[in-house]
Amino acid sequence: MGENGGKRRDAARTRAELLTEATAAFAANGYSGTGVDEIAERSSTTKRMIYYYFGSKEQLYLAVIENAYRGIREAEQGLQVDGLAPVEALRRLAELTYDHHLAHEDFIRLVAIENIHRGKFISQIESLRELNAPALDLLDQLLERGREDGDFRTDVDALDVHLLISSYCVFQVGNQYTFGHLFGTDLHAPERRAHLRSMIGDVVVAWLTRGARRAAD
Repeated sequence: MGENGGKRRDAARTRAELLTEATAAFAANGYSGTGVDEIAERSSTTKRMIYYYFGSKEQLYLAVIENAYRGIREAEQGLQVDGLAPVEALRRLAELTYDHHLAHEDFIRLVAIENIHRGKFISQIESLRELNAPALDLLDQLLERGREDGDFRTDVDALDVHLLISSYCVFQVGNQYTFGHLFGTDLHAPERRAHLRSMIGDVVVAWLTRGARRAAD
């Protein structure tokens, strides 16, 4: 690899490391509670380097939010469902979302923080609309296939399904401490994960197929 190629690789690695550390810092303390000095210290770099790659603290925060959403969208697009029946494909997608959210708690915290700020920062990231479009496109395709097979109800759209799956999976992270305290349970206990993971798949499938069965009757 030539010198320029090595520099590009090092630059990409440095930028990725900065995003990782900034994600953890912003998720823990929010935008106003996180300083560039803290991120520099966490990443063993300098403020000057952060400004070189991102321009400002706000631009770094916007990059963190975009990168967090990119993670779940890439996971969805990597799901191989072409050879699966629509019912099984929707179940797989719901379970993948559950797995991803539990593995990326910082993503959920960032979403919660952004909602506290009433979408102040995310509204500046126009690219997120395009980035998130494939999520609904995939659901549209699966729903259409399921309707053609007579398996799925016709009065539900992709956004409805996305809302249902996302709500359940976000709750597992966002409300784990309050829910756990009130009901004396650990939502992330290893022995409960398989059950909670299968639950969202069961709910989505039952909801989508119930209407279809009624119509057939």
